[in-house]
Amino acid sequence: MTEPLRIVFAGTPEFAAEHLKALLASPYDLVAVYTQPDRPAGRGQKLMPSAVKQLALEHNIPVLQPPTLRNAEAQAELAALKPDLLVVVAYGLILPQAVLDIPRLGCINSHASLLPRWRGAAPIQRAVEAGDSESGVTVMRMEAGLDTGPMLLKVTTPITAQDTGGSLHDRLAELGPPAVIQAIAGLAAGTLQGEIQDDSLATYAHKLNKDEARIDWSRPALELERLVRAFNPWPICHSTLNGEALKVLAATLADGTGAPGEIIGASKDGLLVACGEQALCLTRLQLPGGKALNFSDLFNSRREKFALGTTLGVVTQ
Repeated sequence: MTEPLRIVFAGTPEFAAEHLKALLASPYDLVAVYTQPDRPAGRGQKLMPSAVKQLALEHNIPVLQPPTLRNAEAQAELAALKPDLLVVVAYGLILPQAVLDIPRLGCINSHASLLPRWRGAAPIQRAVEAGDSESGVTVMRMEAGLDTGPMLLKVTTPITAQDTGGSLHDRLAELGPPAVIQAIAGLAAGTLQGEIQDDSLATYAHKLNKDEARIDWSRPALELERLVRAFNPWPICHSTLNGEALKVLAATLADGTGAPGEIIGASKDGLLVACGEQALCLTRLQLPGGKALNFSDLFNSRREKFALGTTLGVVTQ
């Protein structure tokens, strides 16, 4: 009887934790987990373990959290584990060639896009923002380049007109783990061959930041509607209303004309705001100090704040 594969897992956020759950339920020997060092979070900036670390500790799996894998000491620590395979999912650290060479069967990565489209840090949100019709998970062999390795297996899902960054994330987090388990079985059996990526088709998914979530009302409403969905639940699109912050959590395309950012309608159906082309109907908002509410609730209680002709995004004295 052959010994089960010795697998080391490297990942950090919830998306990675879903993959770790599948490995924990598999017949493979999960010998250790790598994850990023604990980070400060919340109002108190208390050090918090990653989702992957929490899950690993619950199952008594050894956890290693080196700040880098570029030094000889960290590489020797990994080599001492004698892994057959390293499975990497949203780890967040660059793996140098010396690390990629350690496992007997190499390293594989579960990436939340249909490579070579959307290599990089934020493939889920960029796919929604760009209006892509589908997304998926690609399991690939890892190389020293960023998401450039041969593709072993792909699973796809449509992106609907209602999808947010959050809903697509959750769906891909369900699709990815079974694909990784299938890929591991194929690698172990020697039946899985990699497909080389066409670099000419590659696009780069830049990391998200709060500045690009500020709504520029001179842009077409179609682009802004996608941005609102892509950036929910983080970093959340935002503007200002009478000098106060206004978060926009949901919006739909609408007809209407006016100066960009001008409120041209308000009803229980939503707040109608003119854009560079067409208009957006804002249907879920959050005011300072409040919780996110459907606009119908805000319209009932705060109607005076949404007077016609008011312009969003202009700071008034």
